[in-house]
Amino acid sequence: MTIQSALKALERLLGDHLLTSDAVCAQHGENETYYPNTPPDAVIFPENTEEVSQIVKLCNLHACPIVAYGAGTSLEAQHLPVQGGVTLDFANMNKVLEVRDEDLTAVVQPGLTREELNTYLRDTGLFFSVDPGANASMGGMAATRASGTTAVRYGTMSDNVLALEAVMADGTIVRTGTGARKSASGYDLTHLLIGSEGTLGIITELTVKLHGQPEAISAATCRFDSIEDAVNTVILTIQSGIPMARIELLDDVMVRGFNTYSKSDLPEKPHLFVEFHGSTAAVAEQAESFGDIAAEFSAEAFSWTTKTEERTALWAMRHKAHYASWSLNPGKKFLATDVCVPISKLAAAVVEAKEDSLRLGLTSTIVGHVGDGNFHCGVGIDPEDADELARVEEFTDNLCKLALRL
Repeated sequence: MTIQSALKALERLLGDHLLTSDAVCAQHGENETYYPNTPPDAVIFPENTEEVSQIVKLCNLHACPIVAYGAGTSLEAQHLPVQGGVTLDFANMNKVLEVRDEDLTAVVQPGLTREELNTYLRDTGLFFSVDPGANASMGGMAATRASGTTAVRYGTMSDNVLALEAVMADGTIVRTGTGARKSASGYDLTHLLIGSEGTLGIITELTVKLHGQPEAISAATCRFDSIEDAVNTVILTIQSGIPMARIELLDDVMVRGFNTYSKSDLPEKPHLFVEFHGSTAAVAEQAESFGDIAAEFSAEAFSWTTKTEERTALWAMRHKAHYASWSLNPGKKFLATDVCVPISKLAAAVVEAKEDSLRLGLTSTIVGHVGDGNFHCGVGIDPEDADELARVEEFTDNLCKLALRL
Protein backbone atom coordinates (compact mmCIF):
# COMPACT_ATOMS: atom_id res chain seq x y z
CA MET A 1 0.00 0.00 0.00
CA THR A 2 1.30 3.49 -0.86
CA ILE A 3 0.29 7.13 -0.86
CA GLN A 4 -0.42 6.90 -4.59
CA SER A 5 -2.76 3.94 -4.14
CA ALA A 6 -4.55 5.92 -1.41
CA LEU A 7 -4.95 8.91 -3.73
CA LYS A 8 -6.50 6.74 -6.43
CA ALA A 9 -8.97 5.27 -3.93
CA LEU A 10 -9.78 8.72 -2.55
CA GLU A 11 -10.33 10.10 -6.05
CA ARG A 12 -12.90 7.38 -6.71
CA LEU A 13 -14.63 8.31 -3.44
CA LEU A 14 -14.42 12.09 -3.66
CA GLY A 15 -14.04 13.03 -7.31
CA ASP A 16 -13.26 16.74 -7.70
CA HIS A 17 -13.07 17.24 -3.91
CA LEU A 18 -9.55 15.79 -4.01
CA LEU A 19 -7.15 18.54 -5.13
CA THR A 20 -3.58 17.86 -6.23
CA SER A 21 -2.61 21.10 -7.98
CA ASP A 22 0.82 22.47 -7.16
CA ALA A 23 -0.65 25.81 -6.02
CA VAL A 24 -3.10 24.31 -3.53
CA CYS A 25 -0.56 21.85 -2.15
CA ALA A 26 2.12 24.55 -1.85
CA GLN A 27 -0.32 26.78 0.05
CA HIS A 28 -0.80 24.03 2.62
CA GLY A 29 2.96 23.59 2.95
CA GLU A 30 3.58 27.18 4.01
CA ASN A 31 4.37 28.04 7.62
CA GLU A 32 5.13 31.03 9.84
CA THR A 33 8.58 29.85 10.92
CA TYR A 34 11.83 29.00 9.11
CA TYR A 35 10.98 25.50 7.87
CA PRO A 36 10.92 25.05 4.08
CA ASN A 37 7.64 24.71 2.21
CA THR A 38 6.46 21.15 2.84
CA PRO A 39 3.45 20.40 0.61
CA PRO A 40 1.15 17.38 0.92
CA ASP A 41 0.44 15.10 -2.04
CA ALA A 42 -3.22 16.15 -2.01
CA VAL A 43 -5.67 18.41 -0.17
CA ILE A 44 -9.25 17.49 0.71
CA PHE A 45 -11.96 19.85 1.99
CA PRO A 46 -14.35 17.54 3.91
CA GLU A 47 -17.99 18.57 4.33
CA ASN A 48 -19.01 16.52 7.39
CA THR A 49 -17.87 14.03 10.01
CA GLU A 50 -18.99 10.97 8.04
CA GLU A 51 -16.88 12.05 5.09
CA VAL A 52 -13.87 12.53 7.36
CA SER A 53 -14.43 9.01 8.67
CA GLN A 54 -14.53 7.54 5.14
CA ILE A 55 -11.34 9.40 4.19
CA VAL A 56 -9.51 8.22 7.30
CA LYS A 57 -10.60 4.62 6.75
CA LEU A 58 -9.18 4.66 3.22
CA CYS A 59 -5.95 6.34 4.32
CA ASN A 60 -5.59 3.82 7.13
CA LEU A 61 -6.10 0.96 4.69
CA HIS A 62 -3.39 2.33 2.37
CA ALA A 63 -0.99 3.51 5.11
CA CYS A 64 -1.29 7.09 3.89
CA PRO A 65 -0.38 9.90 6.35
CA ILE A 66 -3.09 12.48 7.16
CA VAL A 67 -2.69 15.97 8.59
CA ALA A 68 -5.63 18.07 9.81
CA TYR A 69 -5.48 21.75 8.79
CA GLY A 70 -7.40 24.64 10.34
CA ALA A 71 -6.30 28.19 9.55
CA GLY A 72 -2.57 27.53 9.19
CA THR A 73 -1.74 30.23 11.75
CA SER A 74 0.42 28.09 14.04
CA LEU A 75 3.79 29.68 14.82
CA GLU A 76 5.31 26.23 15.33
CA ALA A 77 4.32 24.53 12.04
CA GLN A 78 2.42 21.56 13.50
CA HIS A 79 0.34 21.40 10.32
CA LEU A 80 3.22 20.55 7.96
CA PRO A 81 2.83 17.11 6.29
CA VAL A 82 6.44 16.08 6.83
CA GLN A 83 5.77 12.57 5.46
CA GLY A 84 3.59 13.72 2.56
CA GLY A 85 0.14 12.25 2.21
CA VAL A 86 -3.18 14.04 2.57
CA THR A 87 -4.07 17.34 4.22
CA LEU A 88 -7.66 17.69 5.45
CA ASP A 89 -8.58 21.38 5.27
CA PHE A 90 -11.64 22.09 7.46
CA ALA A 91 -12.53 25.41 5.82
CA ASN A 92 -15.93 23.99 4.74
CA MET A 93 -16.77 22.69 8.22
CA ASN A 94 -17.09 26.14 9.75
CA LYS A 95 -20.58 26.40 11.19
CA VAL A 96 -21.99 27.29 14.59
CA LEU A 97 -24.27 24.29 15.15
CA GLU A 98 -25.96 25.47 18.34
CA VAL A 99 -25.76 28.18 21.00
CA ARG A 100 -27.17 27.26 24.40
CA ASP A 101 -27.54 30.65 26.04
CA GLU A 102 -28.76 29.40 29.39
CA ASP A 103 -25.93 26.86 29.64
CA LEU A 104 -23.30 29.35 28.41
CA THR A 105 -22.10 26.89 25.77
CA ALA A 106 -21.86 26.62 21.99
CA VAL A 107 -21.45 23.63 19.66
CA VAL A 108 -19.20 24.42 16.70
CA GLN A 109 -17.40 22.78 13.81
CA PRO A 110 -13.58 22.75 13.78
CA GLY A 111 -13.05 25.05 10.79
CA LEU A 112 -14.89 27.95 12.45
CA THR A 113 -12.46 30.65 13.59
CA ARG A 114 -12.62 32.31 16.98
CA GLU A 115 -13.42 35.68 15.42
CA GLU A 116 -16.26 34.15 13.38
CA LEU A 117 -17.69 32.64 16.56
CA ASN A 118 -17.57 35.94 18.42
CA THR A 119 -19.15 37.76 15.48
CA TYR A 120 -21.98 35.20 15.56
CA LEU A 121 -22.38 35.75 19.32
CA ARG A 122 -22.33 39.55 19.14
CA ASP A 123 -26.06 40.03 19.79
CA THR A 124 -26.32 37.40 22.53
CA GLY A 125 -24.34 39.20 25.24
CA LEU A 126 -21.90 36.26 25.29
CA PHE A 127 -18.37 35.75 23.98
CA PHE A 128 -15.75 33.04 23.56
CA SER A 129 -12.72 33.98 25.62
CA VAL A 130 -9.62 32.18 24.29
CA ASP A 131 -7.57 34.69 22.31
CA PRO A 132 -4.21 33.45 20.97
CA GLY A 133 -3.84 36.53 18.78
CA ALA A 134 -4.22 34.97 15.36
CA ASN A 135 -7.69 34.29 13.98
CA ALA A 136 -7.15 30.59 14.53
CA SER A 137 -9.67 27.80 13.92
CA MET A 138 -11.48 26.23 16.85
CA GLY A 139 -10.27 22.75 15.93
CA GLY A 140 -6.69 23.90 15.64
CA MET A 141 -6.89 25.74 18.95
CA ALA A 142 -8.15 22.60 20.67
CA ALA A 143 -5.59 20.37 18.97
CA THR A 144 -2.72 22.63 20.09
CA ARG A 145 -4.21 23.50 23.51
CA ALA A 146 -4.05 27.20 22.68
CA SER A 147 -3.60 29.89 25.28
CA GLY A 148 -3.72 33.65 24.82
CA THR A 149 -3.93 37.11 26.29
CA THR A 150 -7.07 36.37 28.34
CA ALA A 151 -5.88 33.08 29.87
CA VAL A 152 -5.05 34.70 33.20
CA ARG A 153 -8.78 35.24 33.87
CA TYR A 154 -10.70 32.86 31.61
CA GLY A 155 -8.27 29.97 31.20
CA THR A 156 -6.75 28.25 28.18
CA MET A 157 -8.44 26.12 25.54
CA SER A 158 -8.12 23.18 27.90
CA ASP A 159 -10.37 24.97 30.40
CA ASN A 160 -12.97 25.99 27.82
CA VAL A 161 -13.79 22.77 25.94
CA LEU A 162 -16.46 20.54 27.50
CA ALA A 163 -16.91 17.91 24.81
CA LEU A 164 -15.52 16.75 21.48
CA GLU A 165 -16.42 14.63 18.50
CA ALA A 166 -13.38 13.08 16.83
CA VAL A 167 -12.44 10.55 14.17
CA MET A 168 -9.88 7.98 15.31
CA ALA A 169 -7.08 6.59 13.14
CA ASP A 170 -9.22 3.64 11.96
CA GLY A 171 -12.12 5.91 11.01
CA THR A 172 -14.18 5.26 14.15
CA ILE A 173 -16.24 8.28 15.24
CA VAL A 174 -16.17 8.91 19.00
CA ARG A 175 -17.73 11.45 21.33
CA THR A 176 -16.03 12.53 24.54
CA GLY A 177 -17.51 14.59 27.36
CA THR A 178 -20.96 16.18 27.54
CA GLY A 179 -22.51 19.60 27.92
CA ALA A 180 -22.28 19.21 31.70
CA ARG A 181 -19.63 21.24 33.51
CA LYS A 182 -18.48 18.30 35.62
CA SER A 183 -18.12 14.54 35.38
CA ALA A 184 -16.36 12.08 37.70
CA SER A 185 -17.16 8.92 35.72
CA GLY A 186 -14.81 7.29 33.25
CA TYR A 187 -11.65 8.54 31.61
CA ASP A 188 -11.28 12.21 30.71
CA LEU A 189 -10.77 11.54 27.01
CA THR A 190 -11.68 15.11 26.07
CA HIS A 191 -8.55 16.48 27.71
CA LEU A 192 -6.47 13.64 26.31
CA LEU A 193 -7.39 14.81 22.80
CA ILE A 194 -6.92 18.51 23.58
CA GLY A 195 -3.27 19.30 22.89
CA SER A 196 -2.59 16.03 21.02
CA GLU A 197 -1.93 17.99 17.80
CA GLY A 198 -3.82 15.60 15.55
CA THR A 199 -1.84 12.52 16.59
CA LEU A 200 -4.66 10.75 18.48
CA GLY A 201 -7.67 11.75 16.41
CA ILE A 202 -9.11 14.42 14.13
CA ILE A 203 -11.54 16.78 15.89
CA THR A 204 -14.79 17.28 13.97
CA GLU A 205 -16.98 19.05 16.56
CA LEU A 206 -16.48 20.96 19.82
CA THR A 207 -18.70 22.03 22.71
CA VAL A 208 -17.12 25.14 24.24
CA LYS A 209 -17.79 27.40 27.19
CA LEU A 210 -19.01 30.95 26.69
CA HIS A 211 -18.85 33.93 29.04
CA GLY A 212 -21.03 36.98 29.60
CA GLN A 213 -19.83 40.27 28.15
CA PRO A 214 -18.51 42.38 31.04
CA GLU A 215 -20.37 45.55 32.00
CA ALA A 216 -17.16 47.60 31.98
CA ILE A 217 -13.68 47.18 30.49
CA SER A 218 -10.62 49.28 31.23
CA ALA A 219 -7.17 48.94 29.67
CA ALA A 220 -3.83 50.58 30.38
CA THR A 221 -0.17 50.67 29.48
CA CYS A 222 2.75 51.56 31.75
CA ARG A 223 6.50 51.28 31.50
CA PHE A 224 9.39 50.33 33.79
CA ASP A 225 13.13 50.83 33.95
CA SER A 226 13.82 47.10 34.16
CA ILE A 227 12.33 43.73 33.22
CA GLU A 228 12.59 42.70 36.89
CA ASP A 229 10.37 45.60 38.02
CA ALA A 230 7.75 44.80 35.35
CA VAL A 231 7.70 41.09 36.16
CA ASN A 232 7.64 41.65 39.91
CA THR A 233 4.63 43.91 39.40
CA VAL A 234 2.90 41.00 37.64
CA ILE A 235 3.83 38.55 40.39
CA LEU A 236 2.57 40.75 43.23
CA THR A 237 -0.62 41.57 41.29
CA ILE A 238 -1.44 37.88 40.86
CA GLN A 239 -0.48 37.03 44.43
CA SER A 240 -2.74 39.85 45.65
CA GLY A 241 -5.74 38.25 43.97
CA ILE A 242 -6.54 41.16 41.66
CA PRO A 243 -8.68 39.61 38.88
CA MET A 244 -6.84 40.76 35.76
CA ALA A 245 -8.41 39.96 32.40
CA ARG A 246 -5.12 40.45 30.55
CA ILE A 247 -1.61 41.32 31.66
CA GLU A 248 1.04 41.27 28.94
CA LEU A 249 4.77 41.88 29.24
CA LEU A 250 6.85 43.43 26.47
CA ASP A 251 10.60 43.93 26.72
CA ASP A 252 12.46 46.89 25.20
CA VAL A 253 13.24 44.99 21.98
CA MET A 254 9.58 44.05 21.49
CA VAL A 255 8.61 47.70 21.98
CA ARG A 256 11.15 48.64 19.30
CA GLY A 257 9.42 46.15 17.01
CA PHE A 258 6.03 47.76 17.66
CA ASN A 259 7.49 51.17 16.89
CA THR A 260 8.91 49.81 13.64
CA TYR A 261 5.93 47.75 12.48
CA SER A 262 2.87 49.44 14.00
CA LYS A 263 4.31 52.99 13.89
CA SER A 264 3.76 53.48 17.62
CA ASP A 265 5.96 55.89 19.57
CA LEU A 266 6.48 54.04 22.84
CA PRO A 267 9.75 54.63 24.74
CA GLU A 268 11.97 51.58 24.30
CA LYS A 269 11.60 50.27 27.83
CA PRO A 270 9.83 47.21 29.29
CA HIS A 271 6.03 47.73 29.27
CA LEU A 272 2.94 46.07 30.69
CA PHE A 273 -0.36 46.10 28.80
CA VAL A 274 -3.24 45.34 31.18
CA GLU A 275 -7.02 45.02 31.04
CA PHE A 276 -9.78 44.67 33.64
CA HIS A 277 -13.31 43.26 33.17
CA GLY A 278 -16.28 43.55 35.53
CA SER A 279 -18.77 46.04 36.88
CA THR A 280 -17.93 49.73 36.66
CA ALA A 281 -17.12 49.89 40.38
CA ALA A 282 -15.08 46.66 40.35
CA VAL A 283 -13.02 47.72 37.34
CA ALA A 284 -12.21 51.06 38.96
CA GLU A 285 -11.17 49.35 42.20
CA GLN A 286 -9.03 46.78 40.38
CA ALA A 287 -7.31 49.44 38.33
CA GLU A 288 -6.54 51.48 41.44
CA SER A 289 -5.09 48.44 43.23
CA PHE A 290 -2.93 47.55 40.26
CA GLY A 291 -1.73 51.15 40.00
CA ASP A 292 -0.63 51.09 43.64
CA ILE A 293 1.36 47.90 43.11
CA ALA A 294 2.98 49.15 39.91
CA ALA A 295 3.98 52.37 41.68
CA GLU A 296 5.91 50.29 44.23
CA PHE A 297 8.11 49.18 41.33
CA SER A 298 8.51 52.68 39.90
CA ALA A 299 6.08 52.34 36.99
CA GLU A 300 5.84 55.40 34.77
CA ALA A 301 3.45 56.95 32.24
CA PHE A 302 0.20 55.19 33.07
CA SER A 303 -2.24 55.58 30.19
CA TRP A 304 -5.80 54.42 30.93
CA THR A 305 -8.71 54.07 28.54
CA THR A 306 -12.24 52.72 28.54
CA LYS A 307 -12.86 53.63 24.88
CA THR A 308 -13.51 50.61 22.69
CA GLU A 309 -11.55 51.93 19.72
CA GLU A 310 -8.48 52.71 21.83
CA ARG A 311 -8.55 49.31 23.51
CA THR A 312 -9.00 47.62 20.14
CA ALA A 313 -5.98 49.47 18.73
CA LEU A 314 -3.87 48.51 21.76
CA TRP A 315 -4.61 44.80 21.49
CA ALA A 316 -4.39 44.83 17.69
CA MET A 317 -0.82 46.06 18.11
CA ARG A 318 -0.12 43.32 20.68
CA HIS A 319 -1.60 40.66 18.39
CA LYS A 320 0.85 41.69 15.66
CA ALA A 321 3.85 40.94 17.88
CA HIS A 322 4.92 38.10 15.56
CA TYR A 323 5.20 40.43 12.57
CA ALA A 324 6.62 43.24 14.67
CA SER A 325 9.39 40.90 15.82
CA TRP A 326 9.96 39.82 12.23
CA SER A 327 10.35 43.47 11.18
CA LEU A 328 13.50 43.72 13.32
CA ASN A 329 15.11 40.97 11.25
CA PRO A 330 14.59 42.02 7.62
CA GLY A 331 15.27 39.28 5.11
CA LYS A 332 15.37 36.56 7.76
CA LYS A 333 13.01 33.80 8.80
CA PHE A 334 11.59 33.58 12.30
CA LEU A 335 11.43 31.21 15.23
CA ALA A 336 8.89 31.63 18.03
CA THR A 337 9.44 29.93 21.38
CA ASP A 338 6.89 29.26 24.10
CA VAL A 339 7.62 28.37 27.73
CA CYS A 340 5.73 28.59 31.01
CA VAL A 341 7.07 28.57 34.57
CA PRO A 342 5.55 29.03 38.03
CA ILE A 343 4.70 32.67 38.68
CA SER A 344 7.32 32.93 41.44
CA LYS A 345 10.06 31.93 38.98
CA LEU A 346 8.96 34.22 36.15
CA ALA A 347 11.40 37.07 36.78
CA ALA A 348 14.36 34.69 36.88
CA ALA A 349 13.24 32.99 33.66
CA VAL A 350 12.72 36.19 31.68
CA VAL A 351 15.97 37.80 32.82
CA GLU A 352 18.04 34.68 32.09
CA ALA A 353 16.43 34.26 28.66
CA LYS A 354 17.23 37.87 27.78
CA GLU A 355 20.82 37.56 28.97
CA ASP A 356 21.31 34.35 27.00
CA SER A 357 20.06 35.89 23.75
CA LEU A 358 22.47 38.79 24.19
CA ARG A 359 25.36 36.43 24.97
CA LEU A 360 24.67 34.53 21.75
CA GLY A 361 24.38 37.69 19.66
CA LEU A 362 20.73 37.14 18.70
CA THR A 363 17.99 39.70 18.13
CA SER A 364 15.23 38.33 20.35
CA THR A 365 12.00 39.93 21.46
CA ILE A 366 10.20 38.94 24.65
CA VAL A 367 6.42 39.11 24.93
CA GLY A 368 4.17 37.04 27.10
CA HIS A 369 0.86 36.27 28.76
CA VAL A 370 2.76 36.63 31.98
CA GLY A 371 -0.31 36.48 34.20
CA ASP A 372 -0.02 32.69 33.98
CA GLY A 373 3.79 32.54 33.79
CA ASN A 374 3.91 32.17 29.99
CA PHE A 375 6.27 34.10 27.73
CA HIS A 376 7.62 33.94 24.19
CA CYS A 377 11.03 34.77 22.75
CA GLY A 378 10.97 35.61 19.04
CA VAL A 379 14.27 35.12 17.24
CA GLY A 380 15.34 36.09 13.73
CA ILE A 381 17.12 33.31 11.89
CA ASP A 382 18.81 32.69 8.54
CA PRO A 383 18.53 28.92 8.01
CA GLU A 384 21.32 29.13 5.42
CA ASP A 385 23.74 30.55 8.01
CA ALA A 386 25.08 27.48 9.81
CA ASP A 387 26.66 29.52 12.62
CA GLU A 388 23.49 31.49 13.33
CA LEU A 389 21.36 28.36 13.14
CA ALA A 390 23.62 26.70 15.72
CA ARG A 391 23.35 29.71 18.04
CA VAL A 392 19.56 29.77 17.74
CA GLU A 393 19.39 26.04 18.47
CA GLU A 394 21.62 26.54 21.52
CA PHE A 395 19.34 29.37 22.67
CA THR A 396 16.15 27.32 22.33
CA ASP A 397 17.75 24.31 24.03
CA ASN A 398 18.85 26.51 26.92
CA LEU A 399 15.37 28.04 27.14
CA CYS A 400 13.73 24.63 27.44
CA LYS A 401 16.24 23.53 30.08
CA LEU A 402 15.68 26.80 31.94
CA ALA A 403 11.90 26.28 32.02
CA LEU A 404 12.24 22.68 33.19
CA ARG A 405 14.77 23.65 35.85
CA LEU A 406 12.50 26.34 37.26
